[in-house]
Amino acid sequence: MAHQAGGQRPAPRPVPETCETQTYLQDYATLLESLPFPSLVVDHRWNVVMANGAFEALFRGVRPHPTDMPGDNFLRFVLFHPDAGEVLGEHEASWCLPMLAQLRAALETCGHDPELQATRRDIARDPLMEAAYRQGLPHWIRAVGEAATRLDGAVRLLLHPDPRRGTVECRVVEETPQTLRALGYRRLTMVLRDPRRAPAPVRRARRARAAAAHLAVVPAPGD
Repeated sequence: MAHQAGGQRPAPRPVPETCETQTYLQDYATLLESLPFPSLVVDHRWNVVMANGAFEALFRGVRPHPTDMPGDNFLRFVLFHPDAGEVLGEHEASWCLPMLAQLRAALETCGHDPELQATRRDIARDPLMEAAYRQGLPHWIRAVGEAATRLDGAVRLLLHPDPRRGTVECRVVEETPQTLRALGYRRLTMVLRDPRRAPAPVRRARRARAAAAHLAVVPAPGD
């Protein structure tokens, strides 16, 4: 069965009430677990509804965190967990900014959601994250185009803990059946690509927010 990766959730999530829906999700979890690639189902807040063993293996080296584990809320993991850059290659441009765009889109449609608002407040408390959201994100979208904010089809780098994988490209594939969509869920799979096509290794370095005057994607004063 598919299971939660990355530790316990801070609070229980609502479970669909009908027996038919619960049975469908149990069967879907079995399907998810059969996939060889990291795959997860999230709600509109990016809370992880289910994730498979390949997802858990990808993030097995991530240190415990009270609120930002990958198996709890993937958006918060990408933005706030100190180990996110150890697994997600080119973390700022390839993962952080697109996820900030996802948050912005979610706030436009569900602006009063308390969990989304809490994430937005946490961004505001970090000067560099706030600069990325207010300045870096619009600047980045102007530079690369609105299409880059979409997840489906994006090719990203992973720094896989399995040495047989190492630095490897993945293509993010969003494939959500109608039943999941009706529940407000979406499924994302990171399809690991042939390692022979992998790019040059990416240096594994922790993010050093306090050391930088501004994020790379935020225009420096005078630009």
